[in-house]
Amino acid sequence: MKELFIGNYGVEQVGQRLTAKGWVANIRNHGKLAFIELRDREGILQVFADSTIADFEKLHDLHKESILAVTGEVVARDERFVNPHIKSGQVELRAEKIDIIADSKALPFELDNHAHAGEEIRQKYRYLDLRREKMTSNLKLRHQVTKAIRNYLDQADFIDVETPYLTKSTPEGARDFLVPSRVFKNQFYALPQSPQMLKQLLMGAGLERYYQIVRCFRDEDLRGDRQPEFTQVDLEMSFVSEEDVRQLVEGMLKAVVKASRGIDMLDDFPTISYAEAMRRFGSDKPDTRFAMELKDLTELSKGNPSLFLQKGLKKANGAVLGICAKGAASAFTNRQMAALKQSVMDFGVAGFATATVENGQITGSLKSTFKEHNAQLLDLFGAEDGDLIFFATGSLKRVQEALGALRLKLAKDLELIDERQLNFLWVTDWPLLEWNEDLGRYQAMHHPFTQGAFEEGSNWQENPEKIMSRAYDIVLNGYEIGGGSLRIHERSVQEAMFELLGMKKADYERDFGFFLEALDYGFPPHGGLALGLDRLVMILAGEENIREVIAFPKNGQGADPMLESPSFVGEHQLADLRLDLRD
Repeated sequence: MKELFIGNYGVEQVGQRLTAKGWVANIRNHGKLAFIELRDREGILQVFADSTIADFEKLHDLHKESILAVTGEVVARDERFVNPHIKSGQVELRAEKIDIIADSKALPFELDNHAHAGEEIRQKYRYLDLRREKMTSNLKLRHQVTKAIRNYLDQADFIDVETPYLTKSTPEGARDFLVPSRVFKNQFYALPQSPQMLKQLLMGAGLERYYQIVRCFRDEDLRGDRQPEFTQVDLEMSFVSEEDVRQLVEGMLKAVVKASRGIDMLDDFPTISYAEAMRRFGSDKPDTRFAMELKDLTELSKGNPSLFLQKGLKKANGAVLGICAKGAASAFTNRQMAALKQSVMDFGVAGFATATVENGQITGSLKSTFKEHNAQLLDLFGAEDGDLIFFATGSLKRVQEALGALRLKLAKDLELIDERQLNFLWVTDWPLLEWNEDLGRYQAMHHPFTQGAFEEGSNWQENPEKIMSRAYDIVLNGYEIGGGSLRIHERSVQEAMFELLGMKKADYERDFGFFLEALDYGFPPHGGLALGLDRLVMILAGEENIREVIAFPKNGQGADPMLESPSFVGEHQLADLRLDLRD
């Protein structure tokens, strides 16, 4: 084992005779002398070799990414050649002996951080891709984050407990990955989407403070911040309030930022309600690194004869909302504006329009529409000459979501986001339920074990959509990085929740009977939170895709080009499982 990584060689090693082992990142052979950039996990070391050494001939056919062992003396570089950008930039190794430990054939793509290579080939040769400095740095960052989390929770008296991967398939979540059982005929295990009930059972077991950094699995459509298998920081605590959970998680995240970024975050994280987040930002995970908040023109628009406005106001819970892009009146071409309009209309809004501000007046197709309210409208948006205002009408939630998505798109296009910022935010006061039009019933906004904020004497059975929950999400730079709640700990309340979701007693007894029985044995009040580790590290690394911070991820289709999985299996394996395949 190395006593010192070659990337960490410095002036302390000057005058020492050492053997450096690493990969050839680059070689410049000038015939009678050569410079080799030798790389290991910690960085680059420059090696100088000349034709006076016996092993110089070995360099003539040397390929990049071959592994060398170079013995020689560490010397200080001439001041003119010091490289301040790398740890070993003040020294070089003067080669006396060179051994080729392992030769490399020609690379399928260049490993330089700035070289362009398609994601598919990078994933096919992931073991090569991980040699790049950026990828190594991302994995080291992930290690720092994980270590900081473990240290923080250990000091807070949490116990790390493993839960099983082979569990039971239950409804009310994403699609499960199923594992057929060879022993139990025609029966299946499910890979856990989350250890939700298991961590609650650990509270019933009296452990009081549990955590786990655990793999979870969801068979759902993929995107940049989602993988079919992902890592979750899972927390659960007994005898806690919502404030207790948020305070602990906030302290943990500040410790993570300090360990990974060296930043002391002293201020408390802001807290807003779900309703306020949707009203101001059109998103339940708002990015607060820039302004451009939604403004409500519904009251101002009532009685206005404009067909554009009335079409939207006639919708159920109809609304007129807008956002103002400062100084963007001439920022977009006609084609770009058409694309922006289509992106908004795709949310199912009733109408979309734009207006610019010139000489203190709204111009464009809505000039006459808001003629009487021009000053009021400009004051509402804080709009000035050269600004571009976007309007959308229709059902309130659809308009909010449409303008929320447009807000993010505009901020990126107009370069309004300071990528150095880390804006954490708590979103609280969530509805307990939401209506699922496809299923024709209510479903849990978070999950069926979330405690409702029931008010004594309220007729919540008749107005389930008005029930609030004891839930909270933690948001960072427009990404939900974690969510949690206080949990139901009484059997009668849990059964009532299942019935609110339209489940029959026979069904929830079949699927959750073991859990309901556990609630009969002195179950403590408890709550917790699950944090998406991959997503958190992605943001801290400044990446836009979580595949960049996972060692061996799946691609956008959920496949692994390197392992060539998923794959077909032999007929004898299917026979053992009593499975028949069909087209």
